[in-house]
Amino acid sequence: MSESFMKPFTKAEMEAIRKETRDEEGLKRRFWAKLKRVAGKIPFTEDLVAAFFCATDPSTPSRVRLILLGAIAYFVFPTDAVTDLLPLFGFADDAAVLAAAITQVAGSITEEHKQRARKALNETAGQP
Repeated sequence: MSESFMKPFTKAEMEAIRKETRDEEGLKRRFWAKLKRVAGKIPFTEDLVAAFFCATDPSTPSRVRLILLGAIAYFVFPTDAVTDLLPLFGFADDAAVLAAAITQVAGSITEEHKQRARKALNETAGQP
C-alpha cells in the first residue's frame, strides 16, 4: 500500500474533516457539487449516493452516520492524501476511503436509500 495511505492525518487535516462534518448543510452542497464534476470517474456512483442518503437519514445509527459522513467529508475536502488535481490518481484515495466506508456499513444502507439514489441520479442526469 502506498506510504501516503499509511500516514496518519495531520492535525490540520483532522480539524478540516471535523469542520466539514459539523456543517452538514454545507457538506451536502459540496457533496452534490463535487459529485456532478466527478461522477463519471467513480464506478460506484450509485452506491456513493445511497451512502450519502444513509448518512443523512436520522434513523441511521450514529456510528454508521459518523463513518459515512467522515468518508464523504474526505471526498469533498479539496486537500487530501493525493491531490484531486492529479489526473488518474487524484480520486483514487477518495474512492478507496469511500469504498472502505461503504463496505464497512453496507448492511445499514437500505433499499430505500438505494431507490432515492437512483431517483436522484436520474433527475441529475436530466439537468444541464
